[in-house]
Amino acid sequence: MLAPRNARCIVRAMTPRILLVFFTRFEESALMLDGIARYARLHESWDLFLDDQARAESEPRWLGQNKWEGVISRHTTPAFVQRCRRLGIPVVDLNDTPPIPGVPKIRPDNHAIGRLGGEHFLERGHRHFGFCGFSNDGWACERRDGFVETVTLAGRNATVFDVAYPGKLTPAWDAEQIRLLTSWLRSLTKPAGVMACNDLRALQVTHAARAAGLLVPEEVAVLGANNDKRRCELALPPLSSVAANAERSGYQAADTLARILAGEKIENMDMRIDPVGVITRQSTDILAIEDTRVAAALSHIRQHACRGLTVGEVVRHTAASRSQLEKRFRRAIGRSPQSEIRRTQVSKIKELLFETDYPLKVIADMTGFEHIAYMSVVFKRFTGMSPGAYRDHMRAKGRG
Repeated sequence: MLAPRNARCIVRAMTPRILLVFFTRFEESALMLDGIARYARLHESWDLFLDDQARAESEPRWLGQNKWEGVISRHTTPAFVQRCRRLGIPVVDLNDTPPIPGVPKIRPDNHAIGRLGGEHFLERGHRHFGFCGFSNDGWACERRDGFVETVTLAGRNATVFDVAYPGKLTPAWDAEQIRLLTSWLRSLTKPAGVMACNDLRALQVTHAARAAGLLVPEEVAVLGANNDKRRCELALPPLSSVAANAERSGYQAADTLARILAGEKIENMDMRIDPVGVITRQSTDILAIEDTRVAAALSHIRQHACRGLTVGEVVRHTAASRSQLEKRFRRAIGRSPQSEIRRTQVSKIKELLFETDYPLKVIADMTGFEHIAYMSVVFKRFTGMSPGAYRDHMRAKGRG
């Protein structure tokens, strides 16, 4: 029995012990950890230790209490890097801050996130734009610049409302921001498409819109970034957001650390990860329409399409004849009320396929289809893919 026990000890001693420094309360961090775990399952036999309170960064003595072969950190500071260097521990940095010399960094392509936001509003016919961000955070400024550049190239202007973020969200600061944003939103020409630098900031915009008596998305369409799913779904109305590819960031960080541990010299890496795309929810799921009757009909469709809504019900809601409403729709958005009902249902199906593991029967029930087969026919007509193929495609895209 002695030999097998010794063999197990040898295997254990050779297994690299990797420290992961993350605050797991952030959904983005959880997705990065999913990417790291997927890489480790596929390629490495690592002993992973999760420091989910980032104590290794905040408590100088904590790091030296164990032997680590490598670190992947979401909360990387120069002081933490220096402690790791003194102990001979390589670090891969996932923090979205300027690079620390000699430390490989992986972070979102923030310009691309801003560009996607601008394109999202342009595709919906908006002509008036705003961006709301933080003037003292480089990542927020990059997203602002990508957004402004996109709408400017389309021949439009964007009004910017930036403030310095104090570092912590407090009720007093939040209340003051909503007061300032209320005044800013009232000054915008309506309907307006407003992007915020992240989902937290976007929620302040939606709260300010309500305080100003403005309808979201009919008068102010609001788009966040990072796609913090719980925060977006709890918003009123549910918040559209640009999904950064956090899982792929984690996967790439693990791959980079593995290459370092294999002897490859990697120092001046600053890898930018492309976003997945815009996850459309109710806060932007409408076209910028000046015809008030069509706008009212679109709002009704947005609220009730997934409950089996019929064109007859839309006609009754708008107090217009069917032929008159058809003409107004085709003039304003280039399609019929029936087609808009289907488009809204397909948009919800896309969201459920990407963000849940619900079977198709459940998704059909949730989006107003009695039969899975008919839902699949409608979905393929709009997207060119079956629901199953779309789910596989989006998950593969998210993993990179």
